[in-house]
Amino acid sequence: MRIDKFLHAMRIGTRTQVRRLIKDGHITTNGEPVLSGKQQVNPGSDTVLLDDEPVRYQEFFYYVLNKPVGVITATADTQAKTVLDLFNTTDYRDDLFPVGRLDKDTEGVLVITNDGALSHALLSPSHHVTKIYEAEVTGEITPEQVTGFNDGITLKDGTQLQPAQARIVAFHEIENYTTLQIEIHEGKYHQVKRMVGTLGERVVQLRRIAFGSLTLPVGLLAGNYRALTDEELAALKDDAGQTADID
Repeated sequence: MRIDKFLHAMRIGTRTQVRRLIKDGHITTNGEPVLSGKQQVNPGSDTVLLDDEPVRYQEFFYYVLNKPVGVITATADTQAKTVLDLFNTTDYRDDLFPVGRLDKDTEGVLVITNDGALSHALLSPSHHVTKIYEAEVTGEITPEQVTGFNDGITLKDGTQLQPAQARIVAFHEIENYTTLQIEIHEGKYHQVKRMVGTLGERVVQLRRIAFGSLTLPVGLLAGNYRALTDEELAALKDDAGQTADID
């Protein structure tokens, strides 16, 4: 791997800044000064220093984002703000992408990574990774109504859903709406909204509070993100049927 590409990938600076660092003698490999950005480096075995500080190679990056309403789950868009637009310049990478999607008017926990294998495994129907939503729903929903979700309902267009777990969190009598918590094991288009639609009601606010073992971190405000902890990443890999190999 070229040393300039390595340094840029590790977010040491822009390509221009990296070339300047090399030219000014700030970069060494295995104790020897780097004279050209074309010099090859083995990230797994070579020691790279920036002014005597080690530059450690990291291939994959993992973040949890509290997606806000009004932002689309995409990597780029010419008109709407995307989830990657929420990243600062230090953390942004052009290979990052969201794992799955949340609707524009839905907020909550969303994984952002550049690990394609983990993303594919988490989204694979064979792993049935759970998603838990908290929904504000018009009207008063009865226990008998949500019990039907547990049996696997059929949507209005004939789509048969897998059994889901739903419970009533609260009924707000004055405002006349119900807070539901719904756990699903698949990802049909607008699934929660369509499930509620079979009851003759509609979702007015929707938030995903858990994706697999990853719950929405306490204190992580809408629009903010942070790196996954080692424990969170290991649990997600377990959800995906992968062996955790975190150093």
